[in-house]
Amino acid sequence: MALVERFHVVAAERTVATGATITEGMIVALDASGYVCKQGAADGIDTFKNIPYGIAGDTKSTSASGMPGVASGWQNRVSDYFDETKASSKMTVYHSGGEFATDQYTSGVASLAAGAPLYAENGIFRESETQTSGIVARLIKTADYYPSGVPGVDINGDQALAANGPSSNTTRYIEIKLVI
Repeated sequence: MALVERFHVVAAERTVATGATITEGMIVALDASGYVCKQGAADGIDTFKNIPYGIAGDTKSTSASGMPGVASGWQNRVSDYFDETKASSKMTVYHSGGEFATDQYTSGVASLAAGAPLYAENGIFRESETQTSGIVARLIKTADYYPSGVPGVDINGDQALAANGPSSNTTRYIEIKLVI
């Protein structure tokens, strides 16, 4: 569960909706109050939650870190219990373009070719539209290992970046061009 920011246009700070659980790299929406929530979390009353706003740059969780290459049981600050928004109640949200690598996608995305449009469903990238999200990104590199920058022998002379810690190389990242 991770996001690698390659290039970004706008890094906004938005207040997070109460009770929201969002992992870095997920597609987020704004609720009727203007607070960040996971996209697709519409409750029948607030249909704005289906409209993608951007991609989460932080994690708000009570159970796991969303940082790339970090085992889920690790945390960046012990006092915050995996909640990177705890001090300010705000989350970084990237929008208006940029290029990112993420592992927040459905299995169907892994079979797509570069250039394919990507849509959002319940906060993750998918290959077809189910929640009237419209195109949120274009695939620029298909699912593959992502270099961590740590010397090793897995890819391009580096160890692969893995969401489950450095000993797990099962995570593959897609690279996308954000269009929302």
